[in-house]
Amino acid sequence: QSIFKKIVYPLLIMKRKNAFCCTSTSSVSLRLVFGRSGNMYLWLTALAGLAILFFFYIRAHFPYFSADFWTVLRSVGLGLRLLKYKRIKPFYSILDCFLDAVKSHPDKIFLHFEGRAYTYGEVDRQSNKVSRALQAEARLKEGDAVALFMANEPSFVWIWLGLAKLGCPAALLNFNIRSKSLLHCFSCCGAKVIIASPELQGAVEEVLPTLREQGISVYLLSESCSVPGINALLDKISQASDQPMSRDLRANVHIRSTAIYIYTSGTTGLPKAAVVTHERVWASSFLQAACGVTTEDIFYINLPLYHSAGFLIGLVGGIERGITIILRRKFSASQFWDDCRKHDVTVMQYIGETMRYLCNMPKKENEKNHKVRIAIGNGVRPDVWAEFLHRFGDIKVKELYAATEGNIGFINYTSKIGAVGRVNFVHKFFFPFTVIKFDIEKEEPVRNSAGLCIKAAVGETGLLVGKVTQRSPFVGYAGNQQQTEKKRLRDVLKKGDLYFNSGDLLRIDSDNFVYFQDRVGDTFRWKGENVATSEVADILTMAYCVLEANVYGVKVEGHEGRIGMAAVTLKEGQDFDCADAYKQVATYLPTYARPRFIRIQPSLEMTGTFKMKKVKLVEEGFNPAQIKDPLYFLDPEKKTYVPMTEEIYRAIASMEIKL
Repeated sequence: QSIFKKIVYPLLIMKRKNAFCCTSTSSVSLRLVFGRSGNMYLWLTALAGLAILFFFYIRAHFPYFSADFWTVLRSVGLGLRLLKYKRIKPFYSILDCFLDAVKSHPDKIFLHFEGRAYTYGEVDRQSNKVSRALQAEARLKEGDAVALFMANEPSFVWIWLGLAKLGCPAALLNFNIRSKSLLHCFSCCGAKVIIASPELQGAVEEVLPTLREQGISVYLLSESCSVPGINALLDKISQASDQPMSRDLRANVHIRSTAIYIYTSGTTGLPKAAVVTHERVWASSFLQAACGVTTEDIFYINLPLYHSAGFLIGLVGGIERGITIILRRKFSASQFWDDCRKHDVTVMQYIGETMRYLCNMPKKENEKNHKVRIAIGNGVRPDVWAEFLHRFGDIKVKELYAATEGNIGFINYTSKIGAVGRVNFVHKFFFPFTVIKFDIEKEEPVRNSAGLCIKAAVGETGLLVGKVTQRSPFVGYAGNQQQTEKKRLRDVLKKGDLYFNSGDLLRIDSDNFVYFQDRVGDTFRWKGENVATSEVADILTMAYCVLEANVYGVKVEGHEGRIGMAAVTLKEGQDFDCADAYKQVATYLPTYARPRFIRIQPSLEMTGTFKMKKVKLVEEGFNPAQIKDPLYFLDPEKKTYVPMTEEIYRAIASMEIKL
């Protein structure tokens, strides 16, 4: 307003009174210089004043206008590219994108791993050798699924590419799973071949009898193997030709074909194989571009490649950008920044835990001496986020929200601390969603008298659901129609509509920022991993003394997610056998899924529909001063459960005991 009063308004008044030439000496000079063009000068000045006024008005009332504008522009461009890939024939896949990169810059470094660099050309040739070896040995043909049971290493990349050249989808197995879970994950994708890293040979041998009974071909990435039923593969790969593979081998692959299977615990039961189509691969690969990553960036992956974050956003996104990727076997807080400095890393990935680990490291003088400019990930707490920026400099944190099998996701492209995303009209047009009222006690949506769901108010926490459309499909889980159906929610806003049930509680404020609140159902998240409570309960009841187990996640001060805890009842006449319970969970569950606290109860409280009640147990936590039931703590050093004491509780609260 002050700008308008001081600049624009006087100029307009002067023009109207035709007094421009006599207002001052300077005005007379201007009139003499410009003559009849003085009117034009006046209008240009007025327009400039209005533009300044508009700029300050937008900045005051729409502080995120610039970020919204450029994000919408970028999103439209990426959307048009996806539309092009859907229609182009023959089908153009991310593999074709990689092959184009090989042609344009074969000598550019694609992967750095443990001191060794691999160019785009080298990885391409190595993947050709993999294709030919598997074609000859395993008799693979287009459409055959192959399970990869491997840790982060370059061979993971070229084996996946080699399979893609044969038109074979890869099932990315979590290398932490064992026994029952391993067999389940393998069988549900319908694979007839499994390829494992040498260090995982022991886990494969545990289930080898069952694999052999089912006629599964088992390959180990080694030069030789003396175990009957396990075939060495590395020697065959080294002897194979590296000549390009014919495109005809994958001639029938299209945009809706299955590209990979990624496992997610979802809300209940054993891990489920989320079907990831080529369309979804392309959409996920665009996240780097949406976050501002360019072809000149260097991307650091320390998250597991069996996850959608490491594989789809990191590896596949890197291929789409044609960049160099620094691949690490696993995350190391002590070596993280040294790696970034050594390799000139400009983009990093994170989960909430990794950021916290970095912030917990001792402070050093050169903490801001790096080239990292963008951090892409999810699950970071607001206080850790703020501390991270304070410690390590002006890094644009792009917090994401998405589910591997879901049809809706968000990006916080403004870097507003605490938000997992921001809604704009383009996003909602392409990926329609809503947040509905949810009854936490009953664990179901609230419906009105007409049987329809009720939209949550602005700022109110509710269940996120994404509308299933042609543009935003929900494919579901391989070999598990029952669980696929459980994720479908019908009659949401009108009779007959269909939505994907995210199982997550979110809140959207009046400024259109999205905040993650909690996860519903029988799942908790710890160390960046989703854990299905029913699977943990099944393992606990294998302990001879345990009759029933009610597993849930509880908050721990200073930690992201929820750590595993179980309320159990004992068989008649039995005491809690600490050693046997530890043996079961240590043998059959990965570290992050093991219940760290056990609560012994005389009986488990049930709902009217015979579901175990968890809300009260979650609220009560594991404080021995407030819980009268016997409590136990899993002590990894003693390799057993020990009675939970107030001293242990204080040590956990002060972080003397590391969880």
